[in-house]
Amino acid sequence: MRQLLMVRYGEIYLKGLNRPYFMKALVKRVKQATKEFKANVWLHDARIFVSDMTDADACMERVRKVFGVHSVCPAIEMEKDDFEAICVEAEKMMRNVNGTFKVEARRSDKRYFMDSPMINRKIGEYVLERNEDHLSVDVHKPEHILSVEIRDKAYLYCQVYMAVGGMPVGTGGKAALLLSGGIDSPVAGYMIAKRGVQLISVHYHSFPYTSEQAKEKVLDLGRILSQYCCGMKTYVVPFTEIQMEIHEKCPEDYTTLIMRRYMMRIAEKIAEKEGALALITGESIGQVASQTMEALQTTNEVVQMPVFRPLIGFDKADIIDYAKKIGTYETSSLPYEDCCTVFTPKHPATKPKMQKILEGEEKLDQEALIEKAVNEAEIILL
Repeated sequence: MRQLLMVRYGEIYLKGLNRPYFMKALVKRVKQATKEFKANVWLHDARIFVSDMTDADACMERVRKVFGVHSVCPAIEMEKDDFEAICVEAEKMMRNVNGTFKVEARRSDKRYFMDSPMINRKIGEYVLERNEDHLSVDVHKPEHILSVEIRDKAYLYCQVYMAVGGMPVGTGGKAALLLSGGIDSPVAGYMIAKRGVQLISVHYHSFPYTSEQAKEKVLDLGRILSQYCCGMKTYVVPFTEIQMEIHEKCPEDYTTLIMRRYMMRIAEKIAEKEGALALITGESIGQVASQTMEALQTTNEVVQMPVFRPLIGFDKADIIDYAKKIGTYETSSLPYEDCCTVFTPKHPATKPKMQKILEGEEKLDQEALIEKAVNEAEIILL
């Protein structure tokens, strides 16, 4: 007999003949997530199991953050042939539980000497007889469910901890996230990664106008995302020279928009280098001047890749709620400057004219600036 974690998946179940590919990817991600706990991870009979970890509680919390995992159950594994021992362990598991319960048995081993209804009755009777003072049976709406799975061995559990769900990272391709120190972009990255997309992130650092603390804040956000993605490569792009050139040579009310266009161009270059197929931003229609419909059209125009904007129709309050849920809000709220706040015009253009943008950009050595920024980017593995 031993204690372990039973890891269950959700949407992967619907993948039919492709299910083995997704299962293999999920096992790989669970192994990556539990490596620091020196856990043993294996797939058997449509279940992923984790055992022998150095810290069971911390390991479970880590597994719950792996995209593709639907739920995690702390379980007891034991020999299935000794039914009396199974009943004894079931009673121990329910000894400190109060309220109504039922037993829910499943048999993948159809040759087992009892069927599921009989297992339910026998274990239910055994538990109830010894705990009548604080337990009663309710098969329709029980407060607690004692689950028994009969596979090559017997598995007992009464607690199910929900996980993040989604699809295993890497099964949906790769995309480059424009990661700022704000609230929005980490949430956008999380939402796309949840669909199985592997992230690389691109951050623009304007030293000395943005500090090392601001850079570290963004890296901390990347580390939080990395827990869900089981690792993430981050490019920290030196952006000061480009911003200075734009500030000095372009119309003031267009500087933010032209800066955004350069960010998109640089991100696309890095994405191509990494084999990514799309860009991700945290933009939402009308949230700031550079996110009006007209402004977004001008930033789309400079790249060939699709741009994913999962927050495009979200209210700010909705985004904040999501950031709190995934654990990025507190870090995003730290009061360190962002490169987008450097040289911000008093009256940024909200309905920009393309001709005026192009006239401003003609004064810049675009290819040289972008090539230098990409080549000098710092690469950090999170």
